[in-house]
Amino acid sequence: MISVRRTLRSQLEDISSFLPWIPDWVFAILAFAGIVAAGLALQGIITRWLKRRPAGWHPFIKHAWERTRGLVRFIVVLFALSVVLPLLHPPHDLRDDIRKIFLALAVVQLGWIVGVLVNIAIDRYTFGLRVDNTDNLHARRAATQMRILRQAVNALIGTLTVAIALMSFDSVRQFGISLFASAGVAGIVAGLAARPLLENLIAGLQLAFTQPLRLGDAVVINNEFGTVEEIGNVYVVIKLWDLRRQIVPLSYLFTNPFVNWTRSSSAVVGSVMFFFDYTLDVEILRVEAERLVRDSNLWDGNVFKVQVIDLTENSMKVRVLATAADAGKSSDLGAYLREGLIAFVRKNHPLSLPRNRQEAIVPPEDMPKS
Repeated sequence: MISVRRTLRSQLEDISSFLPWIPDWVFAILAFAGIVAAGLALQGIITRWLKRRPAGWHPFIKHAWERTRGLVRFIVVLFALSVVLPLLHPPHDLRDDIRKIFLALAVVQLGWIVGVLVNIAIDRYTFGLRVDNTDNLHARRAATQMRILRQAVNALIGTLTVAIALMSFDSVRQFGISLFASAGVAGIVAGLAARPLLENLIAGLQLAFTQPLRLGDAVVINNEFGTVEEIGNVYVVIKLWDLRRQIVPLSYLFTNPFVNWTRSSSAVVGSVMFFFDYTLDVEILRVEAERLVRDSNLWDGNVFKVQVIDLTENSMKVRVLATAADAGKSSDLGAYLREGLIAFVRKNHPLSLPRNRQEAIVPPEDMPKS
């Protein structure tokens, strides 16, 4: 780019020397208009050529060109200004300052274009991921990695772009060098102040690779059940069952235990508890519960159990286990089983509902004698 600019500038200077009757500023305007027109014409040719390609021909290139055409136009204008600027013969200091401004703007535009291309590539990768499918473990894993990678790459590109753009100015570069050279106490204080932010950023990278949780996982954090709705740079948003949102710092996930119901599979084992009197035949209850889950379209057909897991002085505790494809279906299946089994027992075995017994104690002298 620099060699092209120098070659074009020297040619314009040669042309200007053959046209001494044209003022410099007029020739500079004409040269600027010609360079911009040539650049826009070349851009139009490329656009028409891409539109004539088949529909499936390199969709990434087509999309990237459509998204970056405006940025390319701005770079063409900057290139034209940098070429014609010496033709106006400005003072050396002013020309140097303007050149640095042009360079900084060009760096910003190039960084912007790189960021757009990276985001398009990530979007094209995640577009085919079907997170809404039943068996979506791989899709949620990839979507989580890409979301965190997008945030990290955007932050890195933005930081490098601004840093390189500012380093084109001598005053800023010297300030940065002196700041690094005299870090001392100020550096320590800044490091301590930025420690929580850095911890969460590092935790975000750890989360992308280790993935203790992913988008859409059913989790229990701080004794609250919900699903992972959003993973940001420094926090995770958990959508709770009552539509509240719990905001959890990323560093919390690596220093405190939590429960992930869908760590290895999107299926969830639902558990429903009942208390019944000892007079209830558990086998009859098991048959009815199995009939209910088989008639429901919420059960995935994997796990089903009816067990007596505890006994009290007044009743027995019965647990019904049934798996569902995801947390939402598991919750609906649990409610369906509660309604169905309670209605069945109340209708067919009303005396087997939990009750308190009161028995009269007869004194020995009042007992009938045989």
